Parts: sequence; C-alpha cells; structure tokens
Amino acid sequence: MILKRGLRILGVALMVFGVFFALQGADIIHWPLESTMLGRGVWIRNGLALAAVGAALWFGTRRIR
Repeated sequence: MILKRGLRILGVALMVFGVFFALQGADIIHWPLESTMLGRGVWIRNGLALAAVGAALWFGTRRIR
C-alpha cells in the first residue's frame, strides 16, 4: 500500500513538472526570467514526454493490489 501511494505521488509530480517544462518551452510561463528553457521547442517535447511517463506511472499503479 505504501509503495502504491509513493508511486502515485511520483507520477503526479512527474506530470506537474512535465507540463511546467512544456509551458516554459512554449514561452507561456516566464519563470524564472533567465531560464535557458524559455522559448525552446526541445523542452516542449521533453516536458510532454516526462508528463506521459508520469501519467503512465500514475495509471499503472491502479493495477497494483
């Protein structure tokens, strides 16, 4: 039960960070102001990939008993 909860929290954290990275790459979020990720398309792809891994981890834990 503790492992399942930990993996779900990790999955949610990965999704949040992934979306944040993607929005920075899309130049929507400008924080921090001097970030090297701002307006760089590679961070859109990396962020969405990270969010997908987090979603897979979160949904995958539903099968653990």
